[in-house]
Amino acid sequence: MFGAGCFWGVEETFRTLPGVKETAVGYAGGKTKDPTYKEVCTDKTGHAEVVHIEFDPAKTSYQKLLDVFFSSHNPMTLNRQGPDVGTQYRSVIFYYSPEQKKLAEATIARLTKEKRFPRPIVTALEPAPPFYMAEDYHQKYLMKRGKNACHY
Repeated sequence: MFGAGCFWGVEETFRTLPGVKETAVGYAGGKTKDPTYKEVCTDKTGHAEVVHIEFDPAKTSYQKLLDVFFSSHNPMTLNRQGPDVGTQYRSVIFYYSPEQKKLAEATIARLTKEKRFPRPIVTALEPAPPFYMAEDYHQKYLMKRGKNACHY
């Protein structure tokens, strides 16, 4: 489960990848149970906008998802992506297994060693908390509107 700014664009990035079976946008990492978009936007729930991804490991890998995650957003900005500011837009990886955690840590270490980014990566790495599905109108938002990005 990944948070990388506005979940509309993040979902669209992952939705079209070979091997991705399903995506859903929602909220995770906060203290409010089953929050609404309006509540998350207050910046008081602690939730991030996230994309939950179901993928076929025979067709893609978690490493590929990590590579796409780091290449599709700015992992150097804290609580911000482009014009979107607030904790809901933070860069975060919620892992489901020790293997996913190790791969994410190794990827961050490799990108840091390669100096892929000019500033330190601030992406949070946390065990997956409960995922709360966002409202229906947020699901596949850009696809339904014939767009592929949020801010163009």
